[in-house]
Amino acid sequence: MLDDIVAFGHGRASLDAIARPHAALAIWWRSLPDALRAALAYLDLDTVDDVSLDLADEEPIDSALADAGYADPVATLLAEDIRLLVARHAALTGEDRLRLRLEVIETDACRRFHADSVTLRLLCTYVGPGTQWSRIDATDAICEVPTGAVGVFKGRLLLDPPTILHRSPPISATGERRLVLAIDPPAGRLIA
Repeated sequence: MLDDIVAFGHGRASLDAIARPHAALAIWWRSLPDALRAALAYLDLDTVDDVSLDLADEEPIDSALADAGYADPVATLLAEDIRLLVARHAALTGEDRLRLRLEVIETDACRRFHADSVTLRLLCTYVGPGTQWSRIDATDAICEVPTGAVGVFKGRLLLDPPTILHRSPPISATGERRLVLAIDPPAGRLIA
């Protein structure tokens, strides 16, 4: 499905729609692979650290995950999925280096709707509720990028004023936690 601002589909090529001039959000509506979903069900988020690094498109991240406390099989399966998403983001931006963050979210720190000061941000929630988004002209209609699905948001460096805003869902009251991947181009780089 596609309109001028939001596009989504069931294949990774659906993310290509973000290149359209008025597109602000492209969603790859996918479920996590069964093996990864099963491994994540047993992951104790108290035992892992956040991962933040700059890396090349095909650079392995297995050792960074191991250093952060991720054990097999989740480390191997997560590294495989992250490599796929890094390659997808690199194809969208033409960048050979990207900034990656894999974080355990425990608070409502990012609870206000906003647009990031980046060109393109890829977000994928592995555990917990997905990222919420809304059209700027309909902020009472809150939608969600489901857990496992991939959203690419156009940031303020490409679309200002923004037409789509996003936020972390409120989780403090429920005690839920989230495991979220964010991938950005290097700071200060614009895509053509």
